[in-house]
Amino acid sequence: MIRKSIILSFVLLTMGFSLAAQQLWSLEGCIQYAMENNIQIKQSVLNTEYNENLLKRSKLGQIPSLSGSTNYTYSWGRALDQTTYQFTDNQQINSISMGLSSYTNLFNGLQVRNTILQNKLNLMASYEDVQKVKNDISLNIAAAYLTIMFNKELLAVTKNQLEITGQQVERTRKMVDAGKLARGNSLELQAQFASEELNLVNAENQLSISLLNLQQTLDLPIDTAFDVVIPELADPDEDPLVVDALEVYRIAEQEMPEIKSAMLSLESAEKGLAIAKGGRSPQLYLSANFNTGYSDIREQVVNLSDPVQLPIGITAGGETVYTIDPQQIPEYGAYPFFEQMRDNTSTGVGLGLSIPIFNGWNVNTNIANARIMHENAQFDLQSKKLILYATIQQAYADALAALKKFNATQQALTSMEESFKYTEKKFEVGLVNTVDYNMSKNQLIATQSDLLQAKYDFIFRTKILNFYQGEPITL
Repeated sequence: MIRKSIILSFVLLTMGFSLAAQQLWSLEGCIQYAMENNIQIKQSVLNTEYNENLLKRSKLGQIPSLSGSTNYTYSWGRALDQTTYQFTDNQQINSISMGLSSYTNLFNGLQVRNTILQNKLNLMASYEDVQKVKNDISLNIAAAYLTIMFNKELLAVTKNQLEITGQQVERTRKMVDAGKLARGNSLELQAQFASEELNLVNAENQLSISLLNLQQTLDLPIDTAFDVVIPELADPDEDPLVVDALEVYRIAEQEMPEIKSAMLSLESAEKGLAIAKGGRSPQLYLSANFNTGYSDIREQVVNLSDPVQLPIGITAGGETVYTIDPQQIPEYGAYPFFEQMRDNTSTGVGLGLSIPIFNGWNVNTNIANARIMHENAQFDLQSKKLILYATIQQAYADALAALKKFNATQQALTSMEESFKYTEKKFEVGLVNTVDYNMSKNQLIATQSDLLQAKYDFIFRTKILNFYQGEPITL
């Protein structure tokens, strides 16, 4: 007896530590965790970063380009000296050339400007796409969370009914032992008890699956200790929904990110068409360059010979007249690298105009494809508006149906509970057989299940309608 007490105390202590370590998740906590850790959201955020880089690149494309180049050449035999542009025979030449070039586009049919605007619109659309992913995940989490709450209440109802049946089994067994009832009644109740035990196992499995589904939605590692907070939710009242579907749609049309994204994509397609049309425009551009070079065979004049006096005649007085020979003989020497690089510089500036005449029908094809993309963006916007309106209509109709079902089932449940109490009392005194008792009890269980389902269906649909009106999802 002492050993059993010790074992029981250890089990209770272990359960206490387990419950203390168990973290209960609220709906708001689940949504917040998903916003920070969900992989789909992270992937959509990466897409916005990609579009940010495209926008930055298109803006920097307005700045003139600058590129440098260098070239080393080793040649022999008859070769061209790149610095003197003279041919040499049977001589080895090492030459180096360097240069800087710059290019800027002055006008090309506003293609650069329209590309910047298109990339900006694409970036804004990607931001809305991120919000759309967040909204979808929030709704999925809310649905999974409410499913857990429904399964918990259904499990509690199933346990309660099993307890009632167990009491009847024990009472019937005693009456059979006393000879007041036939043994068949006890066997039929035991069969009912076994059936309800199976229902309990199924309810527990459904709850476990719903908890697993929420963990998977949150991208959490599977943990059997995972559980959620169960807030008190009021039953739906008999008042109809205040806002109709059309009014909800008018609000959602202005607020929902999928509509904003489609509208921005349509504007982006318009800019894409303008870019394609810009391909027909002449292109005006400005260019500049700076070049220099070096050759190891090039020499420079290091000295000139003294001027030479040449006789050109004799004067009347018999004196010889001299003149200076203008052609002095130069002496050549080494031409250092840095001096050559300084002396060989050349600079140029150019203004160019490129006029498209025929390019294999590329421009016309691009314009035709851009028109198709623009028309497709229009259809996409219309489609998303229709889907949004249909979703809201469906949620509104489902909410009304769930409310009507709840009210009707609630009334039926009240009558069913009174009927079952009456049947139970008659069964206890032997005025009702086991078949009728089990049938009445099964009807009560089914009605309780229908009431719970209608309740949570109504709550979820109203949360959807409130969400489309810009309200956050809370319980």
